[in-house]
Amino acid sequence: MRLAHDISGSGPTLVLVHGVTHRRQGWDVLLDRLTPYRRVVTVDLPGHGESPAVGQPPNMLEYLTDELSAFVAEVTPEGERAHIAGNSLGGWLSLALAARGEVVSATALSPAGFFVNRLDQKRARATFVSIRTIAKITGERLPQALQFKPIRYAALAPFFAKPSRISYEDALVDSRSLMANEVLDPLGPLPFVLPAVVDPAIPVTVAWGRRDLVLPVYQARRVLAQFPAAQLSVLPRLGHVPMSDDPALIAKILLDGSSAASSTTKTA
Repeated sequence: MRLAHDISGSGPTLVLVHGVTHRRQGWDVLLDRLTPYRRVVTVDLPGHGESPAVGQPPNMLEYLTDELSAFVAEVTPEGERAHIAGNSLGGWLSLALAARGEVVSATALSPAGFFVNRLDQKRARATFVSIRTIAKITGERLPQALQFKPIRYAALAPFFAKPSRISYEDALVDSRSLMANEVLDPLGPLPFVLPAVVDPAIPVTVAWGRRDLVLPVYQARRVLAQFPAAQLSVLPRLGHVPMSDDPALIAKILLDGSSAASSTTKTA
């Protein structure tokens, strides 16, 4: 398997997919709540964390979708179909695999790709670009600057409703990942077009933080155009990356979402 990943726990397989410029460790805060009930697989997408660089594929979204699809197939035990859940870009990729009929359920936390127009998409990308630009300008002074809580919290506020819960070490690693990431720019102009739904019976759960400053909650109901039967909820005090904002609530959403269907493949 080319993609860096961790596996822990036992039960039905649940693959967790992070957002653009993030990494698999973003899910660690949930593991103690998930692993008693699920075989949890956390993965670094191509060009993220410890996974290999991506190069220059003709279409970054198609490339990421196909790479994740192959990974899910490899990491799922024979005779089983995996559940999948993701945040932001990972949420969109999870929905793409659900649309392709490749998973038994999908849960998306503030999924990317449901922009109301091109300007809305540019605004979302500008959030990442502006923070990346400031980090690059800071340069070698970045580790020192992030030691100051007002600076660190301001840098994290677009992504987390409760930035005080993010450690200095994680903030530094994530800031450096944002500066070095090679996937963000190729994604910028691409239209996020999901495959036609193959099996509308696949359970889909969508949860959106009301305090999401990257992908505002007004985008949430656009998911229903593609997945009319999706269970959609708005989370009042949570941000764009909600795992650390309320680990207990997000763990419950993931467990409920992956309880909606059997993961065992029926054989003749």
